[in-house]
Amino acid sequence: MVRDEFTKVRDLIARTAEVLRGGEVEVEAYDPAAHGPLVSFEGLAGYEEVDRYWLDAPFVFASINYDAEASEHRYQVVEPDLDPLEQDLLASLREDVRGHLLYRRDDDVETDPEAVLQRAIAERLGEYAVRIDAASFHRLFYYLHRSFRGYGRLDPLMHDPYVEDISCDGPGIPIFAYHDEYTDIETNVVFETEELDSFVVQLAQRSGRHISVGTPVAGTTLPDGSRVELALGEEVTPRGSAFTIRKYAEEPLTPIDLLDYGTYDLESMAYLWLAIERNRNLVFAGGTAAGKTTSMNAISMFIPPRSKVITIEDTRELALYHDNWLSSVTRERLSEGADITMYDLLRAALRHRPEYIIVGEVRGEEAITLFQAMNTGHTTLSTMHADSVRTAINRLENEPIGVPRQMVESLDLLVVQRLTRVDGERTRRAATVAEIEGIDDRTGELDYGEAFTWSPTDDSFSVGSQTVADGIRDEQGWSKSDLLRELKRRRRFLDALRERGVNDYRRFTAMVNRYYADPEAALADLDAAPAAAD
Repeated sequence: MVRDEFTKVRDLIARTAEVLRGGEVEVEAYDPAAHGPLVSFEGLAGYEEVDRYWLDAPFVFASINYDAEASEHRYQVVEPDLDPLEQDLLASLREDVRGHLLYRRDDDVETDPEAVLQRAIAERLGEYAVRIDAASFHRLFYYLHRSFRGYGRLDPLMHDPYVEDISCDGPGIPIFAYHDEYTDIETNVVFETEELDSFVVQLAQRSGRHISVGTPVAGTTLPDGSRVELALGEEVTPRGSAFTIRKYAEEPLTPIDLLDYGTYDLESMAYLWLAIERNRNLVFAGGTAAGKTTSMNAISMFIPPRSKVITIEDTRELALYHDNWLSSVTRERLSEGADITMYDLLRAALRHRPEYIIVGEVRGEEAITLFQAMNTGHTTLSTMHADSVRTAINRLENEPIGVPRQMVESLDLLVVQRLTRVDGERTRRAATVAEIEGIDDRTGELDYGEAFTWSPTDDSFSVGSQTVADGIRDEQGWSKSDLLRELKRRRRFLDALRERGVNDYRRFTAMVNRYYADPEAALADLDAAPAAAD
């Protein structure tokens, strides 16, 4: 132990002498073979490491550790350690490099942000007359890049593709993450009071929103599309500032993904495809994190090409690969001007003569306009919070939504999704695909039938009445066998896409458009293509 301390002091003295001698710093590409690893971790005492994977190689990785006695997992963010000299350099560079980046010359031709930052670091180190090795340079680069281009202390979690939600309940409290594999898991990331207050303000500013003691709560969308709820200080959260981030998936899920996850089966997916193409109105209902918006976005990929689509959201979540698509987002009043509400956007959307209107979620007065649009021939899709078909209908008919029963009757399909567990794994299922059948003459209540229902007993879907499909059959002049043949062909097409792993939303949409142009040719192309490797 004494020898180790002596070695550290000797190295620090040698490094300090290098500072005094001065020198120039050249940016040297990091080579793990030549420079050694930037991070190391020997495990948590009393825990067994069960998983390890890179979050941002070669700078930071996640280590998942299990405590058998407590039967719990811990998430360890492992970042580079800095020695005292590197810590002092980082503090100086953070201020000096920030100023350099803020006041860059307009004629600076370098456009790669990482290259700009590396050059700025090298120039400042040259001004300090400091010589450091390549590993030290890249450790400093990591922390500065994390501060200026990333999310600071939270950046590693934002890089983790397996983390869906990130929750901070206050200063001094470990952040919790929802992990696809390990569910709710405590991390080693902790904010102190002043740091957390500043971070919450920064998140709001990044999103063009204002948060202060006077207005201590804000919900917004981060530049990467993630949804965030913020609370500043102790006005509404007595333990101090807090936030919750629901991360945005850069690549939206497709119907093939929903089939792979078991959210829908082939029959119900082919049925929804036919309904979307033939201009039926859908609402996706469910509880928090039931996957309502995800499913609506995926099903929207069945919209025929060239149809005019308008999406209306509070926070940007929808992503379509559609040429004729106008996206609109609400705005809260800033220093001047007026709020732009979902109701405002929906009224304006109708003047654009859309064929399909997709509304992120109906909660209030905009619902009346949405259902008016249904009655005037616009195909609409939306989501709402409700855990059953009857609850959804009651919510639509009563305040604060308050849609008259005669208008709710124009809704064709109501899909209720659930967040549930199958074989111990958290998953999402379309519990009911219901068809709104009209007002019962005897009771005056709105009737509905169940086209598809999911059984939790054996994780299977059963088929019920399908009056929507029968209505489409009559419109198209099809016979019963024609309808069954078309649904069978679509099931076969979706199954072929699944077998070949076509789950990129651009490629999936292109294949659906190919089907619309020539179904048999599209199927023949798929039959000729090899299946995806397991």
